[in-house]
Amino acid sequence: MKNGLNIGFWLGCCLLLPLLMKGQAEDLSIYRTDTIQLRKNIELIGIPLVFYSPETQFGFGAGGQLFFHNQQNIYNSRLSNVLATVMYTTKKQLMVDVMPKIYFLDGEIFLDGLFKYRIFPNSFWGIGNETKINDLEVYNMKTNSLQVALLFRIPPSLSFGVEYMWEDDVMLETESEGMLAQDSLNGSDGAKLTGLSFIFHLDSRTNDYSPKRGTYFRLKAGFSSHVMGASDSYNKYIFDFRKYFPVTYNSVLAGQFYFENTFGDIPFQAMALLGGPERMRGYYKGRFMDKHMYAVQAEYRYWMSMRMIVAAFAAMGEVSNVPSSFFSDPKFSFGGGIRYQPLRNTPTYLRLDVGFGQDRQSGVYFGVNEAF
Repeated sequence: MKNGLNIGFWLGCCLLLPLLMKGQAEDLSIYRTDTIQLRKNIELIGIPLVFYSPETQFGFGAGGQLFFHNQQNIYNSRLSNVLATVMYTTKKQLMVDVMPKIYFLDGEIFLDGLFKYRIFPNSFWGIGNETKINDLEVYNMKTNSLQVALLFRIPPSLSFGVEYMWEDDVMLETESEGMLAQDSLNGSDGAKLTGLSFIFHLDSRTNDYSPKRGTYFRLKAGFSSHVMGASDSYNKYIFDFRKYFPVTYNSVLAGQFYFENTFGDIPFQAMALLGGPERMRGYYKGRFMDKHMYAVQAEYRYWMSMRMIVAAFAAMGEVSNVPSSFFSDPKFSFGGGIRYQPLRNTPTYLRLDVGFGQDRQSGVYFGVNEAF
């Protein structure tokens, strides 16, 4: 743990590369040394990537982001862009992402897409809220997935739309005596998922990076269906509510309630995952998984200066096979971290967090912007 903390600290202090990782930075001047002006209204930016998390350990790679200056969302001044990244980690994980975010009619219509290719050695402890740390087994899986959402805005803060989802998971390697090798678990021999989701979205936050006030609410209801070619049929509902309360002129209390509900024949690849850098920091993402999950977390953020934030957080969450079993054995985590704004006029932050869960579980997270 001490070594991981030292590594994360030096990365956070000495490298600015993660500032460019999957961010939607608005001030293009920070990239000028890596920028190619292809046309008057099109700009290509080179992006180096460095990151660290318990799920990936060290990761590095590169990418490019194509900005379209004549296609802008007038409600928050964001530019249409396409971001493509290729990343490799010390756990021999390969990740390729292509993420188009295109605005039409000055932001009245928004196309949000994501294509992912993964070769991803990962950890698995089984299904349920009471799996043991000694149940750990390692597997390797190849994933191709595509998500395309078309959203329509109701000014100033509401939007709604539909999303198409397709995913193909191929198991490459499992432990010979493990649960995944027995073919008794749904998804152990791979999965093909395809379906539609309907989205309702409200966002009145001051910004996406480290909001000082406002509300974020996202409701997503979708399905995967045999009729559309999926190997498994199920319905999934996601409720994500966040609120930001100014405490003093230089501090904020942020809260989030996240709830995920799945009904039907669901493979483990599509289950709700507890843990990771966004929810329940301190637990490996997927340490607990099941059909249903809730997570409640709060974080206090204090601006020590215009560009430096310290934070403390606590969270409670749980997974379950049925919602009626919630609160029988909740999991808790807590921790803290620092955020630093490298560029004075760009509200993008480097974040270093240390989280602690139960049973001596912990994690160091180094990336960009707040967890929520």
